[in-house]
Amino acid sequence: MNHSPSADRLFQAILSLKNVDECYDFFEDICTITEIRDMIQRLDTAFLIDEGISYQKISDRIGVSTATI
Repeated sequence: MNHSPSADRLFQAILSLKNVDECYDFFEDICTITEIRDMIQRLDTAFLIDEGISYQKISDRIGVSTATI
């Protein structure tokens, strides 16, 4: 991804959030519920990969295909 003033503005806005409630409000304002769920699923997947969990177990746990992982 290329750096841009718009991307910088987005990341600065995220960095300014003070607590989880502000995060919920912010992301619900700029994303659809599906987009938020997709990001949560991706983050969960990344954590499980980092823990050394097999792709098949991640697929079973998170509900995504091994090809997606």
